Amino acid sequence: MAQDEKYPEKTYIAVGMMTGTSMDGLDVAAIRTDGKDFTRLIGFTLIPYENDFHNLLKTVLRGQDKERLEAVGVALTQMHALALENLLLKMGLDVKEVDVIGMHGQTVLHEPEKGRTWQIGDGQMLADMTGVKVVNDFRSADMKAGGQGAPLIPVYHRALAKKLDKPVAFVNIGGVANLTWIDKRGNMLACDTGPGNAMLDDWMRQKTGAARDENGETAAAGKVDKAALKKLLSHPFFSMPPPKSLDRDAFDPSVVEHLSVEDGAATLAEFTVEGITRIVELLPEAPRKWLICGGGRHNAHMMARLSQRLGASVEPVESIDTNGDTLEAEGFAYMAVRNMLGLPISFPGTTGVREEMTGGVLSLPKAAETAKL
Repeated sequence: MAQDEKYPEKTYIAVGMMTGTSMDGLDVAAIRTDGKDFTRLIGFTLIPYENDFHNLLKTVLRGQDKERLEAVGVALTQMHALALENLLLKMGLDVKEVDVIGMHGQTVLHEPEKGRTWQIGDGQMLADMTGVKVVNDFRSADMKAGGQGAPLIPVYHRALAKKLDKPVAFVNIGGVANLTWIDKRGNMLACDTGPGNAMLDDWMRQKTGAARDENGETAAAGKVDKAALKKLLSHPFFSMPPPKSLDRDAFDPSVVEHLSVEDGAATLAEFTVEGITRIVELLPEAPRKWLICGGGRHNAHMMARLSQRLGASVEPVESIDTNGDTLEAEGFAYMAVRNMLGLPISFPGTTGVREEMTGGVLSLPKAAETAKL
């Protein structure tokens, strides 16, 4: 691909692959970036998991069924390689033009209080299968240095926010919800805020067989059970100051089990909203704008409740000409380049690490001549 005159002098083509805590599929994005201030999405593909594979992933959460875990990791890695092939075909791009892959992997365990995190997916296998350098295992180094291992995407939010009025807040509502606050000087404060879509998605699958509460229609038809919501909010996570992070299964879903489908959906949606709004009082300054990323931005009921509770401009991230479906995959592509350049991806204000640091494990393809960075 020819160097575009609009690009900085030195840029890289990086592909990010993100499998989120919602466990709904594989998001793949190709960006051109300098790993610093410049980033541009140049291609993407979204691969939903088949129901059988989704259910298989659930059997290995928290490291359960270790014999099956290895086989699932191999299958997931093969899915990544096929996804790269499909993306490059779609873009008309040769694999030799790709400088690096950022592979997040599927989180099966995240226990920051114990200093443990586990994402399956084999970086070395993917490098050997594709002939491209791979950076994966982004979270472990941060945890070993005293951080939460999450959230990591704030450094990419900061790059996207370069030209925005600040302070600004990005809220990613994936399986878990997290927030990034950025001020005029580029200082960041970030943390997980509570549940995102995972509990609501699991509820809908269990009660209706649907993968999600489409457009928030089920929640909108229900009534919040205040007693159940209060019990959910009594979890010690909400009394902890940021930085802090969560596992997708941190909260007890049996609290809403007695409710109707609609009331359970309404209560779980409000749980997500309440977790986000409780962070506001901890921010140094109120954001001028709230930009919502992740699948939650498609939930009209949740978006309306956030607007009501925050009393500020709440918009999907597309309002700043960014693709909300690929943002996290883009972020891991960006962080893979930062790994190659030795630049930090985690900071005291984002993960609680003692000092800013880079992260990720680099795997070189066996054919050394394919390495380009």
